[in-house]
Amino acid sequence: MEKHYMTYYSNVLCRMMEMNIYGYGGRPVLYIPCQDGRFYDFENFKMADVCSQWINSGKIIVFSIDTIDNETWSNKSVDPRWRIERYDQWIHFITDELAPFINDYVSEKCGYKYEGGIISFGCSLGATHAANLYFRRPDLFDGLLALSGIYTASYGFGDYMDELVYMNSPVDYMYGLPEDHPYIELFNSQRAVICTGQGPWELPEHTRDLDRILKSKDIHTWVDYWGFDVHHDWDWWYKEVVYYMPWLLGESD
Repeated sequence: MEKHYMTYYSNVLCRMMEMNIYGYGGRPVLYIPCQDGRFYDFENFKMADVCSQWINSGKIIVFSIDTIDNETWSNKSVDPRWRIERYDQWIHFITDELAPFINDYVSEKCGYKYEGGIISFGCSLGATHAANLYFRRPDLFDGLLALSGIYTASYGFGDYMDELVYMNSPVDYMYGLPEDHPYIELFNSQRAVICTGQGPWELPEHTRDLDRILKSKDIHTWVDYWGFDVHHDWDWWYKEVVYYMPWLLGESD
């Protein structure tokens, strides 16, 4: 498997960010690790092995990045306003700096200007971030694979609410999305999967909340519930990736 380690200085975050890039071409996939995770978790937790059939065949190229959860969602002893401002900076690092870099990188690899979107992908809190990116910016992210996520910012920020928390809490801002918003047409032209198990350590009620809101807006995201034996862990996420990735890539209907 072709792999490259890179560092990227973020002007938004005022720090160096690390990433691993897996593959040589195809649809770009942004992989966001689980809570407090690092850029190397995609490989260390064997998700690279699960995705190898699509990476090695040139169907996807995966950009595995760092979270800053230890400064934001997990850092609950610090002022919540500072934490949500820092988290929103991380979101803008991805949308304003990393997304253009990804498109340029894929264009160089493929030998033509890539003008498509990026699939956002994550498990657990990584799924929360991936869904937030997709629903906030479907003009940049044209696919989503969110496994076992929680889709309310109250998980990280409790009862604290301001305009930035609202903007980063999919259950809240999707509820407030006008029914004639142009993003709805974008959502319905793209492929997105939100999946949860219903077994130990899963919290399917958060997925159900988002599911009800999407249905009320006539947004056709594939929201799927696996069984009561399906727990919150890697062995199930591997199976879910194998099940959903062909559909996300248009290999199956």
